[in-house]
Amino acid sequence: MIKSIFFFPLLLLFPFFLKADILTNQDSIHIGASMSLSGAYATQGIAANNGYLLCGEHLNVRGGLLGKPIKFIIHDDESDSDRAKEIYQKLVEDKTINAIMGPYGSTLTEAVAGITESHQMTMISPLAATSSIWEQGRQYLFMVLPPAELFLAGLIDLADQQGFSRIAILQEEQLFPEAAGNGAAKLVRKRGLELTFHQSYSSGKSNFSDIIQTLKNQEVEVLGMAASSLSDFILFVEQMNEENLQLKMFGTSGAVDQFQKELGPLAELTLGLSAWEPGLNNPGIEEFTEDFKNRFGVNPSFHAAGAYGSCMLLAEAIKKAESLDQDKIRQELLEMETTTIFSNYAVDERGYQTANKGLFIQWQNGKRVIVWPEEEANGKLLIGY
Repeated sequence: MIKSIFFFPLLLLFPFFLKADILTNQDSIHIGASMSLSGAYATQGIAANNGYLLCGEHLNVRGGLLGKPIKFIIHDDESDSDRAKEIYQKLVEDKTINAIMGPYGSTLTEAVAGITESHQMTMISPLAATSSIWEQGRQYLFMVLPPAELFLAGLIDLADQQGFSRIAILQEEQLFPEAAGNGAAKLVRKRGLELTFHQSYSSGKSNFSDIIQTLKNQEVEVLGMAASSLSDFILFVEQMNEENLQLKMFGTSGAVDQFQKELGPLAELTLGLSAWEPGLNNPGIEEFTEDFKNRFGVNPSFHAAGAYGSCMLLAEAIKKAESLDQDKIRQELLEMETTTIFSNYAVDERGYQTANKGLFIQWQNGKRVIVWPEEEANGKLLIGY
């Protein structure tokens, strides 16, 4: 039995299916999705889920879409690909569902994309970034994040600027981390830096001592780590501290507040990819940030902002199309160039993101400081991890 949560007055709207150009007799537009509310991706999934919900609330306060409120129905996929496939198969067969939104992350998006594609249902993916997903001839899937291969680009660029040349890349054996890690390794070689270590590890690894010892022996200066689970980053930092691994710089493929809350002083000077920060000058960002904190009691992460911004992209596409017809929505998304609270948005003919390049933050005195790219930085990089 699929676990589900029903949200009525909220609703999020996202691009998705509805081949019909005429609304049903329903009093509201029904949006179906799965999200990782439990399991390995729950930290990111819950944040994204809340971003969806806030977007739905904001849209309904403003009158909904096409004269109707949005009704959002979301199921917990438990961070499991098979569960996600089961959910989306039932969603596409449910005649009361008017549109579909994407799940969290590359692994689950890849798992369900074939289902939505076969039914010609438009789906904006708020938090999938692996390029291979968009290299399979799909026409109804849209990317919002910067490509995964660039998730550690800021770390490599900063290391090069500082004159550090001995670089290591560690990646989890999952779709997104491997794309991010392999992309970073390619950038290291392109810069003419020394890739002293490049290794994958199995999901669920509980002891990184062997890897840490190898990094010590190779006198690595900079380490980039790509993982899909926050717990991997936390465990690695704890064990790295216990075994006194000395690095000049350490960066992760995702920066969230829970990392600093869990590690406290051990998080200091760690770098991390953030596709979004509340200090950016994007339209509507102050309202979103304030309302999110008031509504959910925590500051929004980029996962929350990505979901919210993607929801608003769908809303804009539907308004421009004046329709829920999937082909009309798809065409609007292909042609659209805009900036949401999350980021700049523009895609190529594949629905592949071309405008969002991401940010790198560093934890300094317990605070997030943007240190890359230079034009967005609000502080200076500190060395001596």
